[in-house]
Amino acid sequence: MSEDLSARLAAIVEALPLRPGLRVLEIGCGPGAAARAVARRIGDGHVLAIDRSAKAIGQARSACAEEIRAGRLSLRQVAAEAFALEAGEAPFDLAFAVRVGALDGRHPQAGKLALDRIAAALRPGGRLFIDGGDPLREIVLER
Repeated sequence: MSEDLSARLAAIVEALPLRPGLRVLEIGCGPGAAARAVARRIGDGHVLAIDRSAKAIGQARSACAEEIRAGRLSLRQVAAEAFALEAGEAPFDLAFAVRVGALDGRHPQAGKLALDRIAAALRPGGRLFIDGGDPLREIVLER
């Protein structure tokens, strides 16, 4: 896949049901390695990578500069439990998260809020995947 992805992250990206043209939301993007790999696989689609950490967003902004310039990737500093589509922003086809405490059970209160926010940002039939499966598991969202 890519020299900047760990074997684990490469397996996660490979397992996502990606195809050209998708709108993908990455929750907890860190320095942006997975977001870059996803952007490469969805052609004229778009990745919005979010993270609560200003430091992570700064690292991702540097690492993803080419994809940002090309319009295939954008970044937003926001926690999953506070995320909302901006005015006029199209919903997402797919969302994924790796090592996000609000979604892996470490922070259950934040998790409930985050799941509500993610469900609201996905189109009908949109899907959410998190790590912890083999290598992913799908979270079925209530709407």
